[in-house]
Amino acid sequence: MADVTGPRLYCCCHCRNHVALHDDIISKAFQGRSGRAFLFSHAMNISLGRKEDRNLMTGLHTVADIHCGDCREILGWKYEKAYEETQKYKEGKFILEKSKIMQ
Repeated sequence: MADVTGPRLYCCCHCRNHVALHDDIISKAFQGRSGRAFLFSHAMNISLGRKEDRNLMTGLHTVADIHCGDCREILGWKYEKAYEETQKYKEGKFILEKSKIMQ
């Protein structure tokens, strides 16, 4: 029997819905609401909450919460807009909290 391999996936820890690919991790050095978080270039099988301005550790950002597309658990947020020039690289990227996802 041949080994079956595929992309390494991250799933919602509540319902195991696939939400991100390991290859899309930009950084593991981020902070979420409940501890460590990962910055991803893409996320899938999610829905977005409404946009709102939040004053985060790195300044003011417009963000939208990310909900699991199946169970609606909040998994993190999407950076919609960064107001400081040094933070612009985050725009369009996704924060997924380590405590909310699993491999």
